[in-house]
Amino acid sequence: MQAGQTPVLVMNTAPERQSGRKAQASNIAAAKTVADVIRTCLGPKAMLKMILDPMGGILLTNDGNSILREIDVAHPAAKNMIELSRTQDEEVGDGTTSVIILAGEILAHCLPLLERSVHPVVIIAALNKALKESLQVLKNISIPIDTSSDKEMLSLIQTSIGTKLVTRWSDLMCRLALDAVRTVSKDDAGTKTIDIKRYARVEKVPGGEIEQSKALDGIMLNKDITHPAMRRRINNPRIILLDCPLEYKKGESQTNMEISKEADWARAQEIEEDQVKNMCLKLIEFKPDIVITEKGISDLAQHVLLKANVSAIRRVRKSDTNRIARAVGATIINRVEDLRESDVGTNCGLFYIEKIGDEYFTFLTKCKSPKACTILLRGPSKDILNEIERNLADAMSVARNVIFNPTLTPGGGASELAINVALTARARAVVGAESAVFSAVADAMEVIPRTLCQNAGGNPIRILTELKAKHATGENSWGVDGETGKPVDMKVYGLYESSSVKIQTLKTAIEAARVLLRVDDIVQAARKDQSSGGNVEQGPPPEEAMEAQ
Repeated sequence: MQAGQTPVLVMNTAPERQSGRKAQASNIAAAKTVADVIRTCLGPKAMLKMILDPMGGILLTNDGNSILREIDVAHPAAKNMIELSRTQDEEVGDGTTSVIILAGEILAHCLPLLERSVHPVVIIAALNKALKESLQVLKNISIPIDTSSDKEMLSLIQTSIGTKLVTRWSDLMCRLALDAVRTVSKDDAGTKTIDIKRYARVEKVPGGEIEQSKALDGIMLNKDITHPAMRRRINNPRIILLDCPLEYKKGESQTNMEISKEADWARAQEIEEDQVKNMCLKLIEFKPDIVITEKGISDLAQHVLLKANVSAIRRVRKSDTNRIARAVGATIINRVEDLRESDVGTNCGLFYIEKIGDEYFTFLTKCKSPKACTILLRGPSKDILNEIERNLADAMSVARNVIFNPTLTPGGGASELAINVALTARARAVVGAESAVFSAVADAMEVIPRTLCQNAGGNPIRILTELKAKHATGENSWGVDGETGKPVDMKVYGLYESSSVKIQTLKTAIEAARVLLRVDDIVQAARKDQSSGGNVEQGPPPEEAMEAQ
């Protein structure tokens, strides 16, 4: 391929209407193709994908969800598969590559059953039973974890980012993720809430070294004070948060003023100034050190606040204001007249402004029990910082899942092999089509350890045979060492994954297989042509091509 060309993956299938067996085979082929695209992205020896976006930017990642989000597909079944990865990412934040590979493999193993005229409804019913059996196996081999133990939690988070680009700085990244999750966790009347999306913000500042990244015990904003003479460092500041402008409120669009005398114009200006001054004086009554507003601050308001030795920051995003409110214990006020002493934030230990690179950043740190935080990431380039942010989001999601469901399952394909052995035994106990479906799901489960082995350069046939022999004797913790591709006991190796991720992966993969097996017709909807008086026109044939844009 020449430099500058975009990689294109084409699936050649007939563009006309497809129904029955043909539609199912087409859907399975599309799902398998999507799975093959990201198969090499599994495990610690995963390869990276370089994706060129239409604007000429580059995405360099081995995160399944990030890759599939950038790929442009036309086939409806392929789109359905890509949605799986997004669902997995939103639900548990990890396992986005595994779920696609597993779903594609389950469908591929169901294709021979369809060709032998086994009805899809029979296959779907058996898949439900196989899922129930698999979840029971996971429950039997899972072990509890002490979420208050730093060592156990860091070991678990290390597993989730051991396959990522940031694995070189894994100790630092695991600590950042754990600190962030513990900071934002909140217990309301016995109900635990951990909203990392809203309250654990990642700020990426290119420059410096990755080792300089840190989780702040407070908030950082890409803002500077409005007036250069205002204080830039304050210990134990009193903070007021506003959702209203500190400037004269103009009338609505229909408001008109007709002024005939010069004195009246001066009086109108005076009234405007008085209104702004009164708002500022009302704020100053509460002796604040910092005023932060989501709207604007006029020059006059800045002058009045400066004379009272108050620092001001304006046009702060709503999401940032919400995090500051949680961190410093303040309440966001919509009208200055409604301000009360209890609304002033006093939990912040230090306010200061620092220049990093070309920009000024505001820090509100040393907060007493902040329920929101900012993670400051430093690194050599934007591309690397974006990848670190994606990996860190996975690590935080894993830490959050474990707090809600404190159980672990062995990693390295050990869980999948345990399910494989259990379903193979179950297949022998039942008869007919159900037995074939159990065998198909059992064979599909081998894809995870096999892919791990292939990506690490091992011999999959010999190693899988060896591992199956171990599992057959009840040694459920044996899996593949992703670094060397050799069999290893996960208890000794210390590689355990969150049960939540494994359970969600199985449920999503089998649910996807069930949905695609139920489809027996692919028809393009007709489109009304507005220009020709509402004549019905057949739309263009569906292009069954996938382009990595």
